[in-house]
Amino acid sequence: MRKVYRTGHAVYRLNYHFVWIPKYRRKVLSGAVGQRAAELFREIAKQYEMRMDTLSVLEDHGHLLLSAPPRYAPAQIVNIMKSISAKKIFEEFPQVKQKLWGGKFWADGYDVGSSGDDVTADVIRRYIQYQQRVKDQQLRLF
Repeated sequence: MRKVYRTGHAVYRLNYHFVWIPKYRRKVLSGAVGQRAAELFREIAKQYEMRMDTLSVLEDHGHLLLSAPPRYAPAQIVNIMKSISAKKIFEEFPQVKQKLWGGKFWADGYDVGSSGDDVTADVIRRYIQYQQRVKDQQLRLF
């Protein structure tokens, strides 16, 4: 993801690794809900001129590696992704509300890191892909 992007007033290489969880770390992102969440993250990124590099939605959390224009602070990116996806998931999967009371889909917190000298985008990408392989291996044990 070393590509340089341009807007009307900026040239940038801003790569962010985000991780966040559903409220109460409930395992609600499996099956169709998880697939839809991944689709929504891709759609939202495209709509806001962000470039999704790597994405992994596991049953109790999600990882996103994306590049975003400098007009968006990391907190804004998270707010955009979480608010739009939560609204759509609740609309499309009303049964999820039974597992998540209080009207919130995502927990308040999140983790964000940026790729740079010590942590490159390649390291983050391999980490996200490793998380998916570990999950798949754990499922095979049962």
